[in-house]
Amino acid sequence: MTSALQKNRPGAAFPFDNSYVGLPPRFFAAQAPTAVAEPWLIKLNEPLAAELGLDVEALRRDGAAIFSGNLVPEGAEPLAMAYAGHQFGGFSPQLGDGRAILLGEVVDRSGKRYDIQLKGAGPTPFSRRGDGRAAVGPVLREYIISEAMFALGIPATRALAAVTTGEPVYREEVLPGAVFTRVAASHIRVGTFQYFAARGDTDGVRALADYVIDRHYPALKEAENPYLALFEAVSDRQAALIARWLHVGFIHGVMNTDNMTVSGETIDFGPCAFMDAYDPATVFSSIDQHGRYAYANQPAIGQWNLARLGETLLPLIDAEPDSAVDKANVVIKSYGERFQAHWLAGMREKIGLAGEEDGDLDLVQALLTLMQAQGADFTLTFRRLSDLAGDDAAEPEFAASFREPDACGAWLMQWRERLSRDPQTATERAVAMRDVNPAFIPRNHRVEQAIEAAVENGDFSLFEAMLSVLSKPYEDQPGFAAYREPPKPSERVLATFCGT
Repeated sequence: MTSALQKNRPGAAFPFDNSYVGLPPRFFAAQAPTAVAEPWLIKLNEPLAAELGLDVEALRRDGAAIFSGNLVPEGAEPLAMAYAGHQFGGFSPQLGDGRAILLGEVVDRSGKRYDIQLKGAGPTPFSRRGDGRAAVGPVLREYIISEAMFALGIPATRALAAVTTGEPVYREEVLPGAVFTRVAASHIRVGTFQYFAARGDTDGVRALADYVIDRHYPALKEAENPYLALFEAVSDRQAALIARWLHVGFIHGVMNTDNMTVSGETIDFGPCAFMDAYDPATVFSSIDQHGRYAYANQPAIGQWNLARLGETLLPLIDAEPDSAVDKANVVIKSYGERFQAHWLAGMREKIGLAGEEDGDLDLVQALLTLMQAQGADFTLTFRRLSDLAGDDAAEPEFAASFREPDACGAWLMQWRERLSRDPQTATERAVAMRDVNPAFIPRNHRVEQAIEAAVENGDFSLFEAMLSVLSKPYEDQPGFAAYREPPKPSERVLATFCGT
């Protein structure tokens, strides 16, 4: 048992190169993790550790202590970041890292900078009477979903490690405690900008914007108006990101402004879920009582969040207020066009279109309307369409996606007629479609089964199996065919929870 926090232990060092700690003190609170009773390493993401240039052998040996917060490695400068945010439309001027501690930053083998953060590492000055801890269930959920998103090719924070703490956490029930180690391009959010803007701290907004440009968008330093260019760049990344969410049926569940990064990564996998049967009104989050963050609402919420970012940048965009608003509004209005372009391009790929024609949007919408009316599973339908693109003999299986198999006949005629005008061969088209239509997603019932086995029985075998399957989502993996299937009625997950 480790009873006290250890610091600067030789052999456990990360190659830290910290920059956020160089910002003014009001940007964060220095905060060491709180030691836990008996940490145990559930999982170390060794390939990611190697990419980050970490000492994998040292992490195998000391990982339980490091990733629980009991051992603060040499070079770390632990801190809790300050930020604000709109939560379900209501503004909170001070949120901040209430249970997360940024150990520091590393530069990976390709020269990219990443944050290393412990989530569930104990209370901070921003905890707001919370215990600063996390339970095993939410930690496993974030590990599974973040790594699945990475394998799907969607920008997201990564999972470096998960540990149990040997201590209980108290929620609606007593649960085993855990700490999650998250890797992110940065943890700077729209809400980080809002924190300073809410205090009239224009110098703070400027310092933050300059830091973001240096870290994430260095080419913008040469722009005529770097702050307007920053707003445009963040807007485009968010439009592209949310389009990718929709392409795989992902529902974030809590798109508050403090959960939107300016780097363009998906962050915070609390009540998120992947849709089974296609329905644009789908909501899983137990706290989203009115469907604010439903599947189809995500693009508009992205625009709303970006408008809040734009408000913070107005004094930097132009000294004349009306001119600043006009310039920002151009960016906000163009977001819809950016999103639609990203979304339609991805949907063309999903149905196998190599070129662009005016009627493509109608063809896509007709399929989605049919899927909704017929209760078709989102992921399976597109994967089976990929098979059908290469082999007409796969039509019965595709038709079986619908309650009434004959219902897809008219659409298939239109689809085939459209494909006849594209230059691809059937084989080329099928290969391209399989590269964008996954066979495997983190099915909600499978995630819950893995969590239940771990929490109730200390059995992490289902968790490991899911990680293995989801690491190759675009491969058929016949040995794991059951993981492709949607839930039976008795297995359906109707609500997901934030885990705080």
